[in-house]
Amino acid sequence: MRGNHTQIKFILLGITEKPWAKTPLFVLFLLTYIVTLMGNVGIITLVRVSPSLHTPMYFFLTHFAFTDICYSTVISPRMLADLLSEDKTISFTACMMQFFTFAFFGVVECHLLAMMAYDRHVAICQPLLYVTIISSRVCWQLVASSYLFAFLSAIVYTWCVFGGSFCGPNHIDHYFCDEFPVLKLVCSDTHSSEMIIFAFVTINVVGTSMVILLSYISIIRTVLRMCSAQSRARAFHTCASHLMALSLFFGPAFFMYLQPPSSHRSLDKVASIFYTVVTPMLNPFIYSLRNKEVKGALIKCRSRFFYHWQHRRVLSLHT
Repeated sequence: MRGNHTQIKFILLGITEKPWAKTPLFVLFLLTYIVTLMGNVGIITLVRVSPSLHTPMYFFLTHFAFTDICYSTVISPRMLADLLSEDKTISFTACMMQFFTFAFFGVVECHLLAMMAYDRHVAICQPLLYVTIISSRVCWQLVASSYLFAFLSAIVYTWCVFGGSFCGPNHIDHYFCDEFPVLKLVCSDTHSSEMIIFAFVTINVVGTSMVILLSYISIIRTVLRMCSAQSRARAFHTCASHLMALSLFFGPAFFMYLQPPSSHRSLDKVASIFYTVVTPMLNPFIYSLRNKEVKGALIKCRSRFFYHWQHRRVLSLHT
């Protein structure tokens, strides 16, 4: 990187400059973050302790929940601190690391959603070969490849955003170090960096979207050929949660990262809040409230918990 970047400090302007709105927003986003942590940790714990959920789909789901935890933690604590603090400065290194981890986990989520779509495709279209195609080894290879590709993509993104010269204003009109608000502060020409970023975003977002689209086209064709209406309903129901998660993640992502830099405006903060704060909170509810297997496992775990609690209580009374 050119110049002495280590001495540069940025100022995050945050979500709002209105003093009366900061405390209510702090309370709202703090509760959202707590629910996000509890919901996703709950999903991971439930899958691990429930033998009925030891399947490839829920293996991917645990990694998806873990990514949501990390993805949200990269953004929310700093955002909450800035809502109550007058000093909103962030060092160049801290800003760069926040963007790197944000980009890393964002790319991982894209690939995990594509893997989950492919898993549903094999389960519905090739059920007899499901165990062979989606083996434990294949699951680990797919997840490992997603982390590796996300790491490489995040390095490229970070270099493109923070590799230029910063010699002018240092106010980032955002609540975290996102690419377009930071690129606005670069003094050198950013056209080549923007083109590289756009190419990699296209590969990650559009590429995984194509995998998802092709998987669901195949799923729909297979389901429509089913003779039983009950079988069709069951097949569609297994995909409902994933489709909702897809729309929540890719909708704002397309809006934010597949438009020209000059088109970015005040609505970007609203879209960013949706996919950095709201979506990670909603995903556990989508996969638990609309999923019979998860609800069944939750009921069994609750029954086991009350059984062991009552058993210990009886033993303590006798002693």
